[in-house]
Amino acid sequence: MKIIHISAECYPAAKAGGLADVVGALPKYLNRNGHESSVIIPKYKTDWLNRQKTKTVFKSEGPFGNGKFKFSVEKVLDHELGFSLYLVNIPGKFDREGIYIDPWSGYAFWDEMERFFSFQISALEWIVQQKELPEVVHCHDHHTGLIPFMMSKCFRYDKLHETPSVLTIHNGEYQGRFDLYHYNKLPAFNLEEIGFLDWGGSLNALAAGIKCAWKVTTVSEGYLNELMEFCHGLEILLQHEKEKAVGLINGIDVELWDPATDPYLEKNYTFRNRISGKKKNKEYLCKEFSLELSKPLFSFIGRLVREKGADLLPELIREVRKQGLEMNIMVLGTGEPELHRIFKQLSGKFIGYFDARLEYNERLAHNIYAGSDFLLMPSRVEPCGLNQMYAMRYGTVPVVRATGGLADTVVDISEKGGYGFLFEEFSLDDAMAVVTRAVDFYEKQDKFKENLKLLMKLDFSWDQASINYIEMYEQLNKD
Repeated sequence: MKIIHISAECYPAAKAGGLADVVGALPKYLNRNGHESSVIIPKYKTDWLNRQKTKTVFKSEGPFGNGKFKFSVEKVLDHELGFSLYLVNIPGKFDREGIYIDPWSGYAFWDEMERFFSFQISALEWIVQQKELPEVVHCHDHHTGLIPFMMSKCFRYDKLHETPSVLTIHNGEYQGRFDLYHYNKLPAFNLEEIGFLDWGGSLNALAAGIKCAWKVTTVSEGYLNELMEFCHGLEILLQHEKEKAVGLINGIDVELWDPATDPYLEKNYTFRNRISGKKKNKEYLCKEFSLELSKPLFSFIGRLVREKGADLLPELIREVRKQGLEMNIMVLGTGEPELHRIFKQLSGKFIGYFDARLEYNERLAHNIYAGSDFLLMPSRVEPCGLNQMYAMRYGTVPVVRATGGLADTVVDISEKGGYGFLFEEFSLDDAMAVVTRAVDFYEKQDKFKENLKLLMKLDFSWDQASINYIEMYEQLNKD
């Protein structure tokens, strides 16, 4: 099958979160199973993309309201991604610092609507003129949510009306809401179909995708159930469309995330030398962050936003010190300016117990997975979660809130076959209770080391996860 993925992110070209990791791995594993899978993203001004050689494969003008815009499609050359990566180059729209957020203001770009409308139109303009049309167009999140609508409703894309479309919801928190009158920016369609764009009086890109896609997937079964309970107004729509919705748990790229070969690590290690290998990486982290090696090290990696539960961390850090719990905490990530200020303040106050790096740092992230004893994920919302899978691959114990994909992939240590720590309520009391349990477990080193053996034998690879997607694609082409 010929499968085209359309996304706002793809690792290593452009990454803001887990979406990039999925889109950067799934196509590779689809290709290994004998399919032809490629990816289309905007051409951002990222360090990785700036270093790549590209070849222009298509140039044209796209319709936008009463006017037109120029764009080109470029293919990335000389890469080892395992799939073809295409870049939509729209002068003045994506050739700037930042993916979604303006690094100068810390807020979303003012022209988000124009950027992502024109990106989706460009992708379809290129696809529709190809001699061999795709057998599946797989869209990811609201940034591409209008594509199923345009494929099925816009006169300009009549050739794609019978092409199956899939929409994966990686994060229902963001929906792409705009004033309804912006429908006139899209290529012409029968205005009697405008209801497919309308949700609550606004043009809602995610809602349009849910209505029009042939199949809607979420990145875990647990997250699908949660979205049907609450999705900022879309829960009723998802309940109505539940017959075409399915939760498919993500995998991780076990070649990229392999402690034996990871080029970022201070010390590589295998299952056989896991104890000494993790110790060497922990020594590096403790030296780098002035932390005490003998204490259990808890780490947080991710966006410093409410959704990830990052606002609970300052309270937790203060309470840990107040109660004299023998542990260290470190944080890596960027996000809300107020949280940056608080973490800087705490780093100065709790030297030797807590430290933070308020930046995006892929190398350091890998070292933290390898050198930490525990990974904290106190998420309010976690559709699938990849960090806990990376952590377990590197022998680090997940300490997570039982939500979404976290509840689907982590079994509490108190249960038969358990290997991690879960807590139910998003509260300081519950977080302290689970951290205290984890510290107590760390002090039982025989059991702790035995659990390390179990963690590193778990399989969260894309090998099986990709087969689930293939079965779905094949069913769509049979129907």
